[in-house]
Amino acid sequence: MTDTSAGPDGPKAEADAVVLDAKGLRALAHPVRVELVGLLRKYGPSTATRLAERLGVNSGTASYHLRQLGAAGFVEEDTERGNARERWWRSLHQMTELNDPELAEREPEAVQAFLQSVAATNTLRTQRAINELQTMPDAWRGTFDMSDWALRLTPEETATLRQELRAVVARYRRDTPDAAAKAPEGAERVAVITHLLPELDTPAASEAHAGPQTVTGTETS
Repeated sequence: MTDTSAGPDGPKAEADAVVLDAKGLRALAHPVRVELVGLLRKYGPSTATRLAERLGVNSGTASYHLRQLGAAGFVEEDTERGNARERWWRSLHQMTELNDPELAEREPEAVQAFLQSVAATNTLRTQRAINELQTMPDAWRGTFDMSDWALRLTPEETATLRQELRAVVARYRRDTPDAAAKAPEGAERVAVITHLLPELDTPAASEAHAGPQTVTGTETS
């Protein structure tokens, strides 16, 4: 539930984005923290109790992770809303960028843990959307899509495809507080989740055609 870009060829961070350093990378290497940041970005300021209810964890767990996120500079206490009995938290950014190849080289385990957390969070988002699909208005139900295509590309072609996909998404309205206030009637939040997954264990053309023909690709839409 967080807008995240991960890749060595990512663009320069936008004004409302945080670029991960080693400290931030380790702080987000936990699925609960990734979800907490995402919830604050999606719904706005909230309390540990309310966030815990959404995540299905106890408030003590949510409070602990919020403090860790605060120490790493992802969230801060919203003093205008809080009181002596209840602390409110808000996100400091709308996007997270992981685009430093040297950081990936220095912190391979932390990068893997972070990406695993993002993948787990995106899986939950997909499952929630599927569970809610039948109760969506017809107009929105018709927009739902889950697709995958098997391509055979070079690393350079794959990097170009990634940049082109990002350019297409960039043409559309971002879901920020300002954009939400100015969006046309009927506009709702839409999550666009893209994956480019190198599958280097597939056989080469000569090997694939050496034996009986089999269908191994999957395309779903």
